[in-house]
Amino acid sequence: MAEGCMRGLRYGMVFFNLLFWLGGCGILGVGAWLSVTQGNFATLSSSLPSLSAANLLIAVGTIIMVIGCLGCVGAVKESRPLLLSFFIMLLLIFFLEILSIMLCFVYQDQIDHYTQMDLKRGLQLFGTEGNVGLTNAWMIVQTDFRCCGVTNHTDWFEVYNASRVPDSCCLEYSDNCGLENPGTWWTAPCYERVKDWLQENLVALWLFALCTALTQILGLVFSMTMFCQAI
Repeated sequence: MAEGCMRGLRYGMVFFNLLFWLGGCGILGVGAWLSVTQGNFATLSSSLPSLSAANLLIAVGTIIMVIGCLGCVGAVKESRPLLLSFFIMLLLIFFLEILSIMLCFVYQDQIDHYTQMDLKRGLQLFGTEGNVGLTNAWMIVQTDFRCCGVTNHTDWFEVYNASRVPDSCCLEYSDNCGLENPGTWWTAPCYERVKDWLQENLVALWLFALCTALTQILGLVFSMTMFCQAI
């Protein structure tokens, strides 16, 4: 009976971590594709230029692959050291996620202020050499969210030292439309637009977070149960 339970646990652990590992491969692949085809795509921060969508996906995918591999090998070999390593790494990530969420709630105003200031500094790099990722990111954000600037379209005036904005701010895109009348530009602030979009999709985000947490808890339970029963 005990042997049958152990076999079932092992198969469940292997299947769970195989899915985990394949998910990591997928995320890593998307990150590598973005890095090759789009450069530093979605790099908006001037103080953290490496914090791009591509780099984040590559880092997350790599971590998931390593953890999934540890779990798979540990389950197949019933290795206590590997199972314990898997448990510790997954538990550490789980606690870091909870801590990050708590800090975001506690320091929300300070984070908002710092983020806006950092994004405004990043505007100064728009269109400059070596900042293709940041330039493309701002063009995509302003076009998709129908907004202009961080807190106001006048943020761009300091960048150009003139009353003009990038063409991606225009209601109807055309070359040099950012030089025309302000009545032809989006006036909504991008920071607020993105925050509103996150608020509108809050339920989906919490569901994703809940599914992620349940998956991690299952992994912790499986690994610790196998660890306790492994010889």
